[in-house]
Amino acid sequence: MRGSIRIVLFLAALTAAFALLGQNSEPAAREPEASPEQTIRVEVEEVIVPVTVTDDKGRFVSDLDAKDFRIFDEGRPQQIRFFTRDPQQPVVVGFLLDMSNSTRIHWKHFQEASMELAFNLLPGDDRFSGYLITFANDAELAVNTTQDSEKIADKIRKLKPGGGAAFYDAIYMACTTRSLIQGEPYEPRRVIIVIGDGHDTASKKSLEEVLELAQRNLVTIYALSTVSFGFSSEGEKNLTRLAEETGGRVMYPLNNLYKDISGYLSTPSDEGNFAIKVGTGGYAAEVASGIFRAIAAVSGEISTQYILRYVPDTGTSPDSKLFRKIEVKVPVLPHVRMRHRSGYYPSQPQ
Repeated sequence: MRGSIRIVLFLAALTAAFALLGQNSEPAAREPEASPEQTIRVEVEEVIVPVTVTDDKGRFVSDLDAKDFRIFDEGRPQQIRFFTRDPQQPVVVGFLLDMSNSTRIHWKHFQEASMELAFNLLPGDDRFSGYLITFANDAELAVNTTQDSEKIADKIRKLKPGGGAAFYDAIYMACTTRSLIQGEPYEPRRVIIVIGDGHDTASKKSLEEVLELAQRNLVTIYALSTVSFGFSSEGEKNLTRLAEETGGRVMYPLNNLYKDISGYLSTPSDEGNFAIKVGTGGYAAEVASGIFRAIAAVSGEISTQYILRYVPDTGTSPDSKLFRKIEVKVPVLPHVRMRHRSGYYPSQPQ
């Protein structure tokens, strides 16, 4: 009995000592419990490169395989880890519509073109989504990300142009202020289609800011220029730069109205139109035809691109502030033309 009492007293004293120790010292920090969400992991950035390949006549080359491509990062060859040429690859398309005074002349045609683009690129399949941003004195998210093309078309039907052009702010908004689809920017990937002439008179953001933002967000920019035949816009160079450096291109549907008309310069008229009089049905039909050819070209290119992805093997840890140049080649077809983004910033897309 005495032995049992001694044990009980000893344990009580030991408990009291530990309690006293706990009162006279800081509590030890506890390690967080491990969970799949809390596990520390190193993320390696994967670079996505949509590539368009055309022959010397501008026709799409759509029968290439991964083995046909070579990709270089700052001149260093890379291993392609993902490749697809699936025309049904998921896409999120931003329609950026210029509502400034400069679009008034042919507004009806471009209004119809914008709706046609929405119907073509958002066919009611849940793999394809889009949104509408309009810009005049300010940029506005007119329709947030949706799979319903009719929502976008209905909004476009009610628009009327007028005011300045906050073009760069519209690109900034496309990259920062809209609902995202799970999986962006890999599946679905991001595309912007600008319908405008590239001039900017009202933005708070600069060209350099939005170009870097688009590149960091893996956005490909296309454009349907609203510049009329015989005219030019001070924004053309900037629009071309935004498109080419992100892997897209600019279409000029109104600049080739007379390319199939022989001797169009030999029949001048007071309107300044040489073969198809402005205001006539023939002129309107030719304008509409040019715009819809451009729509078909843009839609076809977006759905005919090859998608290459690789994890950069750069030899050293890249500086996230430095722009790294990309080059893509198809050695088996040395005379084809390729369009792809000019490079990337080594940081996760925002």
